Amino acid sequence: MTEAAGYRPRFGAAVTGSGVRFSVWSGAAERIWVSVFDASGKAEAERLELAREGDGVFALTVAGLGEGTRYGFRTDGKFAPEEGLWFDPDKLLIDPYALRIDRAYRYDERLAARRGTGGDTAPLMPKAMVASPRSLPPPPVVFRPGGLIYEVPARAFSMLHPAVPKSLRGTIRALAEPAVVEHLVKIGVSAVELMPVTATMDERHLPALGLSNAWGYNPVSFMALDPRLAPNGIEDLRETVAVLRSAGIGVILDLVFNHTAESDEHGPTLSLRGLDNRAYYREAFDGRSLYVNDTGTGNTVACDEPIVQELILDSLRHFVLAAGVDGFRFDLAPVLGRVGREFSADAPLLRAMQTDPILSDRVLIAEPWDVGQNGYRLGAFPAAFLEWNDRYRDDVRRFWRGDRGTIAALATRLAGSSDIFGGAQTRSVNFVAAHDGLTLADVVRYERKHNEANGEHNHDGHNENFSWNNGFEGESRHPEITANRDRDVRALLATLFCSRGTIMLTAGDEFGRSQRGNNNAYAQDNGLTWLDWVDRDVELETYVAGLAQLRRAVPAFAELGFFSGGPGAPSGLPDVEWLAENGLPMTDASWHDPDRRRLAMLIGHGTGSGGRLAVMINGERRAAVFQLPTRQDYLWNAPLEQVALAGGRISVPPRCIRFAVERTLDDYPGDGR
Repeated sequence: MTEAAGYRPRFGAAVTGSGVRFSVWSGAAERIWVSVFDASGKAEAERLELAREGDGVFALTVAGLGEGTRYGFRTDGKFAPEEGLWFDPDKLLIDPYALRIDRAYRYDERLAARRGTGGDTAPLMPKAMVASPRSLPPPPVVFRPGGLIYEVPARAFSMLHPAVPKSLRGTIRALAEPAVVEHLVKIGVSAVELMPVTATMDERHLPALGLSNAWGYNPVSFMALDPRLAPNGIEDLRETVAVLRSAGIGVILDLVFNHTAESDEHGPTLSLRGLDNRAYYREAFDGRSLYVNDTGTGNTVACDEPIVQELILDSLRHFVLAAGVDGFRFDLAPVLGRVGREFSADAPLLRAMQTDPILSDRVLIAEPWDVGQNGYRLGAFPAAFLEWNDRYRDDVRRFWRGDRGTIAALATRLAGSSDIFGGAQTRSVNFVAAHDGLTLADVVRYERKHNEANGEHNHDGHNENFSWNNGFEGESRHPEITANRDRDVRALLATLFCSRGTIMLTAGDEFGRSQRGNNNAYAQDNGLTWLDWVDRDVELETYVAGLAQLRRAVPAFAELGFFSGGPGAPSGLPDVEWLAENGLPMTDASWHDPDRRRLAMLIGHGTGSGGRLAVMINGERRAAVFQLPTRQDYLWNAPLEQVALAGGRISVPPRCIRFAVERTLDDYPGDGR
């Protein structure tokens, strides 16, 4: 491989001294053409056949062309879907290496028509545009595991933001606006995790319902950004990354390499299917479908094929070199590690990500499940990968919901989930809500999902959310219900911020966003998912900012070694003590008491002053008095909320978390109060 900044992939459209070299791979096509279009993208100016160069490479240099040239590919060969062959010169295909497209994708049933029945699809398809973005040395990574990841849907995030210029609302560039950066800094964000920003197409059933894809998890190709989010292509992402980096905030891209919008055999032919379906997708031919469907979306990308691995690695390198991103989160990541039907932590693609000169220092995050055989792989990824920990989400929710027998599970999650992650360090990404599921506010408002607006008769989305409604399903103005919900949200957030390892917060959960109980709002590109910045809960937002400040003051939270001393935790130094509310150590009987709902976590170091931090958890529906261990030269004070502390005793309200920091007497003026 060449020097990182000068790296160029084998394929795509590259500007040369004399024109543009078009190069694409197919192991089964008989002929391939490049269609060159006029500046409007509507009229085909030339159709030129590419020459075979061996090993599946087809290429041609066309003189006189340059930046901005619009183009697409066409292939010919046998058309026999039942054999995995879909060649059709009437289908204009997007270049898998396209760096930019001239307009967004729109689903049209003619894109899925069989050969000879749909006509030329060029008028329906966006055109790839020749682009040569600047390639820079990879910048140092800003984000470090243990920080706060802020999950952001780029469009929904800023569509209603009053401080963002209207021309930028709903775009990546909105994240670089001063008001947005100020908000991110206020709540302690270490890295923004952008939900998919590559060009996406609506699932084929959505247009008839008047809906459209709001999340972006349905890509056509892997490098070109969606023009609705990035009208200027990769430059928009690069400049936004630069602004965020200057504020000490990294950028992580959520990428989808497990499937594409071509879906099953009834889906449209857009790119990989028409180039070499057998090589790019996993085939089933099982009498029910032509495709393996480990993704639940119709097809599965064949990540164990060398040509697919090259495409994925080149995509990752592109975003590092052209935009300077910190790393990547991989949707349905077990697909990337499947060799045949089985997952392997030593799969070639996963191994290559960790050893590649351009990628080896980047942040790698796995969503560790797909819907295929043995698809739940939490804790099974290589040591370099952080992993979304849904067991953290569920156990924390179950505790605060009031489920019996959850105190030991709560402590294990707080301590880094040593029962899941082997070795000496946690790789957990702890979260209590994410884009997929109920919002944090809805967790305490709805016992059941309410997805009727999705047009699937409420059959989509998870049925079990470990949620509760505090006595009334949905929105309520009853003062007691409202107060209880506010208290529960604060308890969930406080639990998250005092957990060992990396934590993640989804945009808007810091100020009470709701989706009215919809736990699968992927098709709601409207006010249901757009963040309401005007009527947000500023008091809750301020509370989150306080939690972030406390977390920064206690470096022990962001460390990756497991807290010791808890149930299932490895032995080690007494970096934490687990106490009952009476100040005595938890016993085996206490850990196994199904009705125990009170616990104190006493962190023995890392509070910035040499003292201890007490995290007092009261999951009961009545107040509790906690006794904190005292020392002659230390006093306790309570950050975040002013509470009375007398002799190390503190009253913790129902279903709340309270914090107390031990300070030396020298830290206090006068009488030490």
